[in-house]
Amino acid sequence: MDQTLSSAYAMATSSNPIRTNNLQRYQFLYDSYVGGADYRSGGYLTRYQLESQQDYALRLETTPLDNHCRSIIATYISFLFRQEPERDLGSMITEPTVSAYIEDADREGRNLNSVMKQASIWSNVFGHCWLLLSKPYVGAATLADEMAADVRPYLSVLTPLTVTDWTWSRQPNGSYQLTYFKYIEDVNGDEVVIKEWTRDVITTTMANTRSENISSITEETNGLGRIPAVILYAHTSNIRGVGLSTISDLADTQRMIYNMTSEVEQAVRLGSHPSLVKTESVDAGSGAGSIIQMPENMDPALKPYVLEFSGQPIDSIYVSIKNLTDSIDKMANTGSIRATESRMVSGVSREVEFQLLNAKLSEQADNIELAEEQLWELYAGYQGQSWDGAINYPDSFSIRDTANELDQLIKAKASVDDPVAKTAIEHEIIELLGVEPAEVMPTATINAVDAQQESITETTINQG
Repeated sequence: MDQTLSSAYAMATSSNPIRTNNLQRYQFLYDSYVGGADYRSGGYLTRYQLESQQDYALRLETTPLDNHCRSIIATYISFLFRQEPERDLGSMITEPTVSAYIEDADREGRNLNSVMKQASIWSNVFGHCWLLLSKPYVGAATLADEMAADVRPYLSVLTPLTVTDWTWSRQPNGSYQLTYFKYIEDVNGDEVVIKEWTRDVITTTMANTRSENISSITEETNGLGRIPAVILYAHTSNIRGVGLSTISDLADTQRMIYNMTSEVEQAVRLGSHPSLVKTESVDAGSGAGSIIQMPENMDPALKPYVLEFSGQPIDSIYVSIKNLTDSIDKMANTGSIRATESRMVSGVSREVEFQLLNAKLSEQADNIELAEEQLWELYAGYQGQSWDGAINYPDSFSIRDTANELDQLIKAKASVDDPVAKTAIEHEIIELLGVEPAEVMPTATINAVDAQQESITETTINQG
């Protein structure tokens, strides 16, 4: 019996080899995004030789983290969810539980947009995350009974840190389907709740990590007939079930900046407080103007002296930090967006950067759209219906440098003498500023400008 329980505990706490190999990296990416105490406890400062644990802990406490990972992801999310998605629910619009699901998708008060936003954040951190759509079984015989008990499907966002095992199987039609899924549902001290899903059975295991045994095992039927888990990728990889993190390279660069920031603090400390070299018999105080008492018969060659710091200048460290920060902005295509000072960047370079960022965000928006449509298919299956709707997330995030365009138009207006051309430029300036043209220009003038622009376009085409 003990051997059986021991085997059950080993199976319940086992992990997929892919997850095991990436677990340390996942923890580093999590700490890099969260920062604060989690980052300090990770011990990501390079330890000096002969440095005591007390000195190392003090250095961790006094070194601040400039969290670029969180800033980059916040920038991406602000673009991805600037506009709300369009949801055509099709025949599901008549489903009585849909409105409640959209308003409170996770049973914790967050609406569907907020849950998808949270899932997108974690997919950017880890490369992917899981969305589990589950529906409690309360023994209801009809839909009316379920509504009376307020039972409906709800969403849970699971990160790679909590999802421990999964299996994909190829179907006869060539597609892949999830046939096994295991995750840690809850941790309460030494008690861990582990859930395992197959297409037929849902198993809940209560395990004690201290005694390494099983407290209880319960099973229930999976009425859906499939595993209601959907994977949301930030960027897909060549390994099924594993995505490419947005901040993987950024986190490594951020760690280097973190270590250099510590070097700045150490350089200031050593430069302001040089080391005093003395023999054990010399009595020396600490602080400015302290008195040093030497024995009267001391050898003059053994008198105390100050060991001056002659390391790298602090300015060079700050230059390196700035270069690393610029490198992060280049990798994330956010140099113009996150700039805190004016930079001499050509309009072409800025436009190319915006296009690269737009392509990256469009890929993520397509992945979010795909994941939500798969969730709606599962929702319809729970409710005994078929999904015939469509989900549409914005897939264009083009950014205009309004100040640069306005400056060019003003210069162009000053360099031309043709009244019609000046009027056309004024028209473009008004549109760029978001002002209704009719408010500042008569309708006749607007029509004349439009006609002139069409004439110029037709002439150009004919000449071509």
